[in-house]
Amino acid sequence: MIESDPIRNRMLAVILALLVIAGLRASYAVTMPLAAAIVVIAAIWPIKPWLDRVLPSKVSYLITILVLLFISVGFIGAVYFSTAQVVRAFGQNQDQFASIYTSLTDRAAQWGLEGFGGQEGYARLIAFGQTLLSNGYTVFVYLGFISILVILGLPEVPAMGKKIRAALTATDRRELIDTVDEIATKVRQYLGVTALTSLITGVASALWAFAIGLELALVWGILNFLLNFVPVIGNFIGIIPPTLYAIIQFQSVTMTLVVFFGFAGLQILVSNFIYPTLQGRSLALSPIAIVVALAFWGWVWGIAGALIAVPLTAAIVVICAHFRGTEWIARLLSTPQEPK
Repeated sequence: MIESDPIRNRMLAVILALLVIAGLRASYAVTMPLAAAIVVIAAIWPIKPWLDRVLPSKVSYLITILVLLFISVGFIGAVYFSTAQVVRAFGQNQDQFASIYTSLTDRAAQWGLEGFGGQEGYARLIAFGQTLLSNGYTVFVYLGFISILVILGLPEVPAMGKKIRAALTATDRRELIDTVDEIATKVRQYLGVTALTSLITGVASALWAFAIGLELALVWGILNFLLNFVPVIGNFIGIIPPTLYAIIQFQSVTMTLVVFFGFAGLQILVSNFIYPTLQGRSLALSPIAIVVALAFWGWVWGIAGALIAVPLTAAIVVICAHFRGTEWIARLLSTPQEPK
């Protein structure tokens, strides 16, 4: 009889994990939309059973899709409104912004920061804008793919339940269903907390802009509300437009710094303290685990990975907690449970 070698088993587990990670990165075009679609289905699925109590199944399915469509259109409309207002504001002050930009780049050149002014500087801005547009097009393509997967996947949830009941014993079936339900609950908690912190960020940004007299306060609030759904990167981007607009409106270094540090302080407070704390309490994940998860899944799948990093990590914790060999992973990523 061959005895199990713990060291060998751990080495094999590490190799397997590395292969899985490499596979996820290589199969981004398929695995990322599939994971995102599962997250969306888990979030919106409770609507359908609730509607099934009073409506036929097909009608409740249609209404569930319409609710998802309404939320999606609302977000797209908010993105269009805020983006259009920002572009219009900078477009109306294009000459003034160009003059200020030239002045700032000349001053930067005096400090030894070359390469930001003149034609080269404008070329960099244009290249950056083209990159954003290209990424925006790619995002919409993936959103369409994810939408198709969600629409096709929702009707499969009851069918999948029937297949599980037919294939597994009562004990295994109950354990699997409990695990899936727990994961779905944590996904909904994550989305709820993210929406709450995004609302806090948006309202605080609008109030700060209004308090210091910065124009387009509502636009800056909506923009930061939307960008807060993109962890880390969205927080950084949300600071830039109001700061640039402050240069045009106030033409004062002092007021520009006030705007910058005000928005930066709000983003740091929400993204580094309020957000990890609320997510940690709702998902039982430690704040450091959330930060590491954002970095890891962002590295694996880019911005899309950062968007769904927390629910994916929560799902891994739930699954690991059900196996003796991986319980240590769940304990490592979770917050300590207080004794009752």
